[in-house]
Formats: sequence, structure tokens, C-alpha cells
Amino acid sequence: MTIRRRDLLTAGVAAGVLTACGSNTGRGGGGSGPELAQWYHQYGEPGTERAVRRYAAGFKKARVSVQWRPGNYDQQTAAALLTDSGPDVFEVNGPTLDQIRGGQVLDLTELVAEVKDDFNPAVLTPKTHDGRVYAIPQVIDMQMLYYRKSLLEDAGVEPPTTLDALVDAAHRLTSGKVKGLFLGNDGGAGVLGGTPLYAAGFRFVGDDGKVGFDDPAAARTLGKLHRLYADKSLLLGAPSDWSDPSAFVQGLTAMQWTGLWALPRVREELGDDFGVLPFPRDGSQGRPSVPVGAYGAAVSARSRHKELAEQYVKWLWVERTDYQEDFALSYGFHIPARISLAEKATALRDGPAADAVRFTTDHGYAQPLLWTPASQTAYQDALSRIIKDGAGPERELRAVVRKVSAELDRVKKTS
Repeated sequence: MTIRRRDLLTAGVAAGVLTACGSNTGRGGGGSGPELAQWYHQYGEPGTERAVRRYAAGFKKARVSVQWRPGNYDQQTAAALLTDSGPDVFEVNGPTLDQIRGGQVLDLTELVAEVKDDFNPAVLTPKTHDGRVYAIPQVIDMQMLYYRKSLLEDAGVEPPTTLDALVDAAHRLTSGKVKGLFLGNDGGAGVLGGTPLYAAGFRFVGDDGKVGFDDPAAARTLGKLHRLYADKSLLLGAPSDWSDPSAFVQGLTAMQWTGLWALPRVREELGDDFGVLPFPRDGSQGRPSVPVGAYGAAVSARSRHKELAEQYVKWLWVERTDYQEDFALSYGFHIPARISLAEKATALRDGPAADAVRFTTDHGYAQPLLWTPASQTAYQDALSRIIKDGAGPERELRAVVRKVSAELDRVKKTS
């Protein structure tokens, strides 16, 4: 199973059977010291594996064995962290609260102390617990709304900056074989997640540790998503799903929600005939919303060479800014996790790419540590019923609030 960095932005990782460990344990480090094992999930972008082996070879204090891990990576690492045969250094879509509280990952706060403010807070915050940093963000993936300039101009439609305007624009842009909006073949339930809630001024979890969307206005916002479905403004049954821009570049839809990774292909196919937007705000307290995610580099607490592993992580993900920029932009299209690198990167300075960087900085959000898979499932199932079945958003959200409140109480009791 090939995994792309974009996968960490989906609604959650499906549970699966623990797969066998990968057999590729090729030694990448050029040093003469102890050997460190470094794990990566299997990226889909060509050249990524070769690049990370090249980076590892540049570290002279140890021999770094890079392992490329196919299959259910998150489940593999979770199991390996409980043994003495796991990695020293590994990338993680987290870490989780259980891993932090269980002492399975080392506190890396001091490694980033001098540059902490240079990391985009949207992706550093979910890797921070009680003020301590447990993983160093590597790159940022984000999602946004693409729109076809010529189709909007022909229909006399302005790029939508509110959710009501998006619903109206999608309806007006739907004609013949062209649909107004593509949010995925399930109508958007899978990819949107909490984005509409954040656009309405809410959050999954508030600063007080309680449910952050227990408000009738949140239900009204989610109810508007059903209007898109009921109006038949949404493209459904496309040959490929939301992460692929094919439907957009082929003219099957005037607007599509997808990721930054799609930008090079859209630009190649459409030239300047497109623009990008964050998810539009809703309500008087709303603001534009952009979901972001980032794998991070962590150190196992069971490592036999903890100090050396920390030195390697600092060298690669704090000091070697040239490698960090290369990793983000030479293999796929991503944003460096460091704000200074994102600002100076030539490929991100102009046009929609520069807009994407600004959206991420100004409007980016990531799922908080307290938002568990159980909470995610409850919310996701309700959102699907609201969008596709027209279920009452107030009733659905009340049930979600009860389930999430109980889950947050459970999580806090284990702290």
C-alpha cells in the first residue's frame, strides 16, 4: 500500500491488520559510530526514499539505517514502541496522548528551543503537550478550494468568501455536464471533517478541554452542507476522488476541494485559469478555515542511543534547513514546517502557491491531541448522515456532543 503525505489529512486512519515489517533495512548513514534505526512510512512521491537515504548518509556521528515501511505504518510503530526492537528515530502522525503519557517518546523541547517560534504553530501545537514538544514537524500538507476563473466569470459569479456564497455559487455554476462543486464522491463527509465548524468560529475541543461546538450555530452551519447535496450542485461518482484534481482539470466541475499537492498539475493543465481559496467563513463569528497536517520526527524512549538519536533529529530537522526545503518541495509539493523556509522558497513566492502559504499561516488548524479516534468516528458518522441523508443537524450534533464529552472525560481521567 503506497501512502502519500496527504493521507494524514483525511478524517482518520482506518483500522487494519498489523502488517509484516518491511525487509528493506538498507544502511544509509556514513558515520562510524553506533547504528541508529530510522523509520519512514512509504511515501508515494518518486524520489523521496532516495532523498532520505541521502540525508542520513550526511550524518557523521552514527550509521543511520533507513527503513521504508509499507502497510499500516501507524499501527506498526505503535506496536514497535512497546518493544526493544523498534526504531530509534521515526516519523509519526502524532504522537498520540497515550504514547506521550506512557513515556514511549522522548521530550524534544530543548532541541527546538531556539527556533520554536519559526515552526508553524498550526502543526507544532498538536505535537505539544503541557508545553513540551514530542515531535518536530517535517513538512505541511494542506487543503483548499480551487476554482476555475473563466467559468465563474462566464456565470457572473464572484469567488465565494462565505459559506452561503459557496452554496449559491455551486448552484449557479451547475449546468449541463458541469457541476458547481466537487467535495469527494461521498459529498464531502470524508474530507471536510471539522473544517466547516472551524469556519463558523468553533473548534473540536475548547481551551477548557470541553466540546468546542456545543452551539446551535454549529448545527446550522453543517445543515448548509446538505443544501449542496440536495440542490444537486455536487459532482458525485467522479472517476477519481477529491485528492486527485482530474475532475477539475477535465472541466467536470467549476470548483473542487483538494490539496496543495494538486497545484503543479492544475497549473500545468490550466495555466492561469484558476484561483484558490480557504474554506469560506460562516456566521458573524466565523473565519476562513484551512485543515493542515504534518508528520513529525520523534525519538523512541526505548532507544539504546537516546542522546545520539536526539542529536540526529536536531541535525536533520532543525539545523539542515537545506534538507528540509528539499524534502518539502523536490518530491511532491508541500510547505516547509518552518515559517522562514516557506517565506523564502522560490516555488512558494507567487500566485496560488503564495496564497496557500498565507492561508496556512493565517487560517490553518489541525486536530488537537484530545480529539481521539472515538470522537472522530462519532462526528464523522453524524456529518455523513447530515450531508447525504438530510438528517437533522441539531439532533445529530447533540448526540455527538454527548459522545465526545464522555470521551474527553475518559481521556482527562487517564492523565
